[in-house]
Amino acid sequence: MPPAGDLPPLRPGALRPRREPGRRRREPLGLAQRDLRNRWGLVFMVLLLVVVVGRLVFLQGVDGAALAQAAEDSRMRTYPIEAVRGQITDRNGQVLAYSVDAERVVADPQVVEDPARTALALTTLLGVPAEELTEKLSRDTRYVILAEEVAPDVADQVRELGLGGLVYEYDPVRLYPAGAVGGQIVGFVGVDGQGLAGIEQTFEEELAGTDGEERVEVDGSGNPIPSGIDDTTAATDGDSVQLTLDEDLQYVVQQRLDTACADGATTSASAVVLDVQTGEVAAMAACPGYDPGSYSQTDPDLLGNPVVSDVYEPGSVMKAVTLAAAIEEGKATPETVLTVNGHIQAGDAVVTDAHDHAPIDFTVTGVLAKSSNVGTIMLAREIGDGTLERYLRAFGLGSKTGVELPGESAGILEDSTEWTASRAANVPIGQGISVTTLQMASVYQALANDGVRIPPRVVSSVTAPDGTVTDAPRPEGTRVVSESTAEAMTHMLEAVVGPGGTAPLGEVDGFRVVGKTGTAQRANPECGCYAGGGYFTTFVGYAPADDPQYVVAVDLERPTSSAEGGQVAAPVFSDVMRYALTAGGVVPSGAPRPDFTLTVP
Repeated sequence: MPPAGDLPPLRPGALRPRREPGRRRREPLGLAQRDLRNRWGLVFMVLLLVVVVGRLVFLQGVDGAALAQAAEDSRMRTYPIEAVRGQITDRNGQVLAYSVDAERVVADPQVVEDPARTALALTTLLGVPAEELTEKLSRDTRYVILAEEVAPDVADQVRELGLGGLVYEYDPVRLYPAGAVGGQIVGFVGVDGQGLAGIEQTFEEELAGTDGEERVEVDGSGNPIPSGIDDTTAATDGDSVQLTLDEDLQYVVQQRLDTACADGATTSASAVVLDVQTGEVAAMAACPGYDPGSYSQTDPDLLGNPVVSDVYEPGSVMKAVTLAAAIEEGKATPETVLTVNGHIQAGDAVVTDAHDHAPIDFTVTGVLAKSSNVGTIMLAREIGDGTLERYLRAFGLGSKTGVELPGESAGILEDSTEWTASRAANVPIGQGISVTTLQMASVYQALANDGVRIPPRVVSSVTAPDGTVTDAPRPEGTRVVSESTAEAMTHMLEAVVGPGGTAPLGEVDGFRVVGKTGTAQRANPECGCYAGGGYFTTFVGYAPADDPQYVVAVDLERPTSSAEGGQVAAPVFSDVMRYALTAGGVVPSGAPRPDFTLTVP
């Protein structure tokens, strides 16, 4: 019998353990769980591999360029390159405005490691408190200005410190070497370098040029990488503008007006000098004036240009227009005799001459030389309101001259259909109408230029950085009256500064001078009436009488004075005209002044 633990194999046909129907053989539990985990792990790994491969394909094949560009952009810094602003010069090339080199010190706070320490290193050189610099360097931004208009040598000292995160931009300083001389014409620029007044404003686009930009690749400290990308677009510097002004004449006019404004009665004054043949402005000034280099310290009300923006009632200087219209219309000649009373009825008002008088037989020349209000109104009634208005507008009144300066006023001239009887009497003698000093000068330029008015201009040319010169447009002249009428007016106006005229103080030694005085009531702002408002006193004229070269118009505002134009404005005219003629090389002709008949027995 075999041992108990060693059973013999079953014989064929021997009985085996019976398996119940429908029941499968069980496998060990641990092996099944392990197999399931392996299967899910394989699925997860396959999915992960698909995602990774897909992402790589997307990054390299689809979005690679964009990501590479983003990486590059993160290392790029863009800094503006400011164009050099063009110069402004007078007619002879004397510089009235120009820019000098300076720099703006800028920081990128994101790469400044120690704001406080950097601030301490910069405070003395930049002249900015350390606390202010620390605050700027601690801001959450990539660009902050630490100091502007830093002199180049100071900027170089800052560079030598080797501080990270600092950048230097071109930041020129605008200078006005002539100061207040021509300041109201030249104008000024604001803190952002943009023109805010005068030629600086009108020619902003030409003077400013076009800014460029510097785009460089930097390292982590904000310093340019020597072999990195440097994509720079150069700036295009601004054009230079040449004016028609003569700086020396401008200085004389400004000084003479300043003297007038210091007399204790004159609160403001304006003057302009025009070239008769071209209409160009040789000088233009007003007091009080201002220095463009310190405009921020000036009363804002004084930062305009009164010669083109302020209006006033011109008074008797307007009589030249009325008489020119009468002569042109054939209603009178210089020798026509009028019996003139000392007063005349005008609707519900009575207009008198400067002093009431018995009837006088004035020639038309005498009416102008003696500045008779009544005689002028009589001639105005001969031509009619509509015709007078037409001549006033033809001489440029009631509209802008178009001079290249901002803030120009058109003055005030109502339609003649709106004139009352009193207004119809006031307008011919220069009341009830408002003008600028430049407009009034333009009227006399037309008379001096044989009856052809040329709109005044103050810009001569514009020069590009490459030297190309473009002459400023020259408006065509407009004939206002005939040459014979202009000659007649010149003859009569010369009588104003001659014996028996109202302005002997307007004479210029050695030269024959023509002109007209004006003394108009000034509106009193306290009552809205004329009472207690003082006067505007004016003188406008040209010389030499036999070959006119210059027109000079002077206007003084005198709220507390009753002095007439021939007393206070005429001497200013004389001084300015004397210098203009002498400096301009004008030689007296030596021809004697003609005799004038002002009254008849």
